Amino acid sequence: MPSQTVSVGSRVGLHARPAALIAEAVGKAGVPVTLATVGGAPVDAGSPLMIMTLGAKQGMDVVVTSEDQAAVDRIAGLVAQDLDAE
Repeated sequence: MPSQTVSVGSRVGLHARPAALIAEAVGKAGVPVTLATVGGAPVDAGSPLMIMTLGAKQGMDVVVTSEDQAAVDRIAGLVAQDLDAE
């Protein structure tokens, strides 16, 4: 299954706003996507609440996994961005 490890780009980590944007993108992708901290249990990236339970701070590595490589690329790109930037 395709996966990619990426560092969290948002200044305050994957809190409410970045989690909501990522979950929205997963919903639009139409395929299951999971996020996990390295060595941690994967969570459903389609749920903002589950994303926030990761406690991922800026600079932490997160593994993005899905059966769809395009979805992995898209979500990994979002995780790497500073989604709090104006």
